[in-house]
Amino acid sequence: MTEVTIAIPTPLRVYTDNQKKVKVEAEDVENALTALVTSYPSLKRHLYEDGKLMDFVNVYLNEEDIRYADSTKLKQGDKISIVPSIAGGTS
Repeated sequence: MTEVTIAIPTPLRVYTDNQKKVKVEAEDVENALTALVTSYPSLKRHLYEDGKLMDFVNVYLNEEDIRYADSTKLKQGDKISIVPSIAGGTS
């Protein structure tokens, strides 16, 4: 397993004991996110619905959007960022 850091956005930090970053051990991004919500169960309902990552939750691996990536294997020192989409503006 590889230790990676997950950056937690400000609105979700309340569910991770106000931590900006959480370290987890995992082999791929999916398992890293599973480890995160296992450690912080109240976070799960803000990221997942019916067992799938919600459409408005974007995940980046080292600055690259990986929503449609074929492979999300992790290397030591990788950084995962969770970026919830924010709606707004005028029409």
